[in-house]
Amino acid sequence: MFAKFARSWALVKASAGVLKQDKELLVFPAISAVASLLVMASFILPLFGLLDFKAMDQGEREPMWLYAWVFLFYLTQYFVIFYFNTALVGAAMIRLRGGDPTVADGLNIAWSKRGTIFGYALIAATVGMILRAIEERAGVIGKWVAGLFGAAWTVITFMTVPILVSRDIGPLDAVKESAMMLKKTWGENLIGQGGVGVVFGLLQFLVVALTVVALIAVAGTKSMALIVTVGALGVITMMALALVQSALSGIYSAALYRHAMGEDTVGMDSQLLASAFAAKR
Repeated sequence: MFAKFARSWALVKASAGVLKQDKELLVFPAISAVASLLVMASFILPLFGLLDFKAMDQGEREPMWLYAWVFLFYLTQYFVIFYFNTALVGAAMIRLRGGDPTVADGLNIAWSKRGTIFGYALIAATVGMILRAIEERAGVIGKWVAGLFGAAWTVITFMTVPILVSRDIGPLDAVKESAMMLKKTWGENLIGQGGVGVVFGLLQFLVVALTVVALIAVAGTKSMALIVTVGALGVITMMALALVQSALSGIYSAALYRHAMGEDTVGMDSQLLASAFAAKR
């Protein structure tokens, strides 16, 4: 357990070293977050004028067009997320080959893959709708099953974006290849991703705890300006951590793919990557 955490922490630091050289990689998750919020607002706000929530609360069935609306939302949201993740991974690939990527380089890579990204978003949106249907129709068990399959889908598609960036293949083939990579290796190949999640989960918990303590401490001053400032600092810190986590995950997936394909990964320790991509026993 401690050995796995130590290796995870080392991989996080190695990815952070790459991010330190190219801080502009943080631009991609930042734009993605803003764009995702705009997409969410553009789909949710109109519903307040289109739906009769009171009638739905009284047991009236949801209108059929709402399912198409939700599917379109999933499709648009996934496209935005995958688009900027492709830009991030593409730029990271350039750095890992020894280059010096710019934001424009990443965006150009994503633009060149826009059709494939749309296809991948279409697949993900379909999976999302299926999981939503299972969750809604099977009660507590459905939520458990949907959560389990959702986690499995995340694991299976872990390498899809690096594959799309590096290969001229379709989205379905990329998903299949990502699944085959997982099938040929032990679950240890996700230790880096898990390590990023564990480390940043702890950091976010610490930020929340410190923010709560600070708010309690300043509440006695009855200064609204001070209370708002402390709360805002906590929110900004959480957002910054989320951006860094997203960037590190993208860098790690790019490095892991290049290592799996036998390609050099400049700035990443090959022994660490080898341990993270250990052969299945």
